[in-house]
Amino acid sequence: MTTDISPAPPSPAPPPSAEAEEGKEPNLLREILSGSWLVSVLAIVVALLLGGVLIAVSNAEVVEAAKHIFAAPGSFFSTLFSTVGDAYSALFRGAVFDWNARTTERAIRPLTESLVSGTPLILTGLGIALAFRSGLFNIGGQGQVILGATIAGFLGYALDLPPVVHMLIAAIGGIIGGAIWAGIAGVLKARTGANEVIVTIMLNSIAGYLLGYLLKQSWFTHTTSANPQSRVLDDSSQMFLLLPSPFRLHFGFIIAILATIFVWWLLERSTIGFEFKAVGANSHAARTSGISVSKVTILVMIVAGALAGLGGAAQVLGTEFKLTGGISGSIGFDAITVALLGRSKPLGTFLAGLLFGAFKAGGYLMQSQTGTPIDIVLVVQSVIVLLIAAPPLVRSIFRLPTPALKRKEA
Repeated sequence: MTTDISPAPPSPAPPPSAEAEEGKEPNLLREILSGSWLVSVLAIVVALLLGGVLIAVSNAEVVEAAKHIFAAPGSFFSTLFSTVGDAYSALFRGAVFDWNARTTERAIRPLTESLVSGTPLILTGLGIALAFRSGLFNIGGQGQVILGATIAGFLGYALDLPPVVHMLIAAIGGIIGGAIWAGIAGVLKARTGANEVIVTIMLNSIAGYLLGYLLKQSWFTHTTSANPQSRVLDDSSQMFLLLPSPFRLHFGFIIAILATIFVWWLLERSTIGFEFKAVGANSHAARTSGISVSKVTILVMIVAGALAGLGGAAQVLGTEFKLTGGISGSIGFDAITVALLGRSKPLGTFLAGLLFGAFKAGGYLMQSQTGTPIDIVLVVQSVIVLLIAAPPLVRSIFRLPTPALKRKEA
């Protein structure tokens, strides 16, 4: 009698889990948002250092001194540090405090200008950050800002309402415009599985062309001017100033503070905010626990678009006071960087918005007083994006340890 002792055939490998298949994009997003505050600060430092290099190589005096670096190294380094120092000094004076100003009013005005520039960035950045925390790549902030500004601006000069009421109605119109525009992407994502990145990018273009078309219609612009712009908004619809003229700081900054508190409460203290974060962490597990991922997807995009639309409303009602083809500037795209730099946290996004507002406000003085191209500021912002999107790169530059969570996941 013989006994069969041949080894049993190996069991087949288990199929990949749904978490692994569904969580690829959220894992990438979590990787981007995983860096610590130290990584964010170091990213800014590296960007400023690289900006200093570009300031130096674009300055004729530094380039001339570099030709004689071996004969007169002291002269070269003196010129180098003086040029870069003067440029960043002008950037600071144009963004925070101008100690060369003759009056106190002029000395503190740069800070208020930074707050003005940062207001729409904060509001739009909060919307993008909310989507990021929920696992959605909302790249449509630009289109949502345009729609919000378009509707808010139109209501600002087309209606005849009392002050304050007129401003509130126009601002609500901006909120609704942004919410609808982002809601389109949310519905398509939830119902058909359409990629929200592609949809929101396409909606950006549609919004821009839609505004361009409307600005050619006399019924919309309420003006006979040949220029593609609307008439000036009624005074009753404009956001009132928080400080007397010539300061431009307006009520929109208070709205940005309130919006930051609201987003914090929504994410940290509300049930729906818990569902947002649960879907962002693992949509399959959230669905298994009874959360409607489709509902959350739509709601996230609606709230995110509402915040971005409010950013557009603040831009037109508080700063520009009329609709033009460039009403949105680059707010929607800069807000993506703001959300990333702030790690998609409400307070972090608020502070990042103030920083980028300071870059914008200070860049003009840096250019006018030192001749430094304002594009240097854009390069600094772009480098921040690059480093924020790659936390391991920053860690490798400064030889920072890998977080314990990352080692565990690896």
